[in-house]
Amino acid sequence: MTGRKDVPTGVDPAKASVARMYDAMLGGENNFAIDREAVAAFTGIDPQVRALARANRAFLGRAVRFLVDAGVRQFIDLGSGIPTQGNVHEVAQAIAPGTRVIYVDNDPVAVAHSVSLLADNPDADIVSADIRRPADVLDSPQVRGLIDFDQPVALLMITILHFITADEDPAGLVAAYRDGLPTGSWLALSHATDQDRPGTAAAVGQLYRSKATSPVTARSYEQISGLFTGYELVDPGLVYVPLWRPDSEDEVPDKPEEFWVYAGVGRTDRGLPPGV
Repeated sequence: MTGRKDVPTGVDPAKASVARMYDAMLGGENNFAIDREAVAAFTGIDPQVRALARANRAFLGRAVRFLVDAGVRQFIDLGSGIPTQGNVHEVAQAIAPGTRVIYVDNDPVAVAHSVSLLADNPDADIVSADIRRPADVLDSPQVRGLIDFDQPVALLMITILHFITADEDPAGLVAAYRDGLPTGSWLALSHATDQDRPGTAAAVGQLYRSKATSPVTARSYEQISGLFTGYELVDPGLVYVPLWRPDSEDEVPDKPEEFWVYAGVGRTDRGLPPGV
């Protein structure tokens, strides 16, 4: 995806995109040279960045399977990015056909590919919107057409809130979505942290500020856990991403703190189902 003819309207191919960088980290093809250059610089700071991206993607799959097993049949994936293997609707609908999924992104490449992917799926759709405007997302025709607001919804915020600056009030943003969804809804979240690797987090933040369309703000354990206000975290709580309910112990690295992203899943205060 390198020719100008492939560039959707509104895309600046001279600036790296968060969505396209993540696609490149996962080995996708829907990215530009500028994105791959930024990922190469990221790798110079943290050589295991691709392993971190894969671990984060694996957490998404495990969280979706957990939520479907807990009875969830509606998902809203904020900052969903460019479709790749193991998309939310693919994981959820393979377990529970008819599960409804809304993707939300404002990257034109991500939206274009999502529209194409979902064209023949009546239970999944994409909203082109800025997640920083919860009312625009929740009141969109796509959400209102697929989501039943009398039933619980799983809100997915996977490595997206660290692109929300302090001035944009990430805790207030999470609260606005929480308050706009039914009681008994869920939140699955992963977020970059500077808890144990502050130097790495600071260097990556500088990289994104200089090369990408969105800055990164890594946060402490306390700041990230505070985003779950109004939610009851399920076991094992807020942990480094490889430690959240791994499918096997073989998947847990010797030094999970080197995977400097926290992950957790919580439910609003209707009470947790037995066994979660």
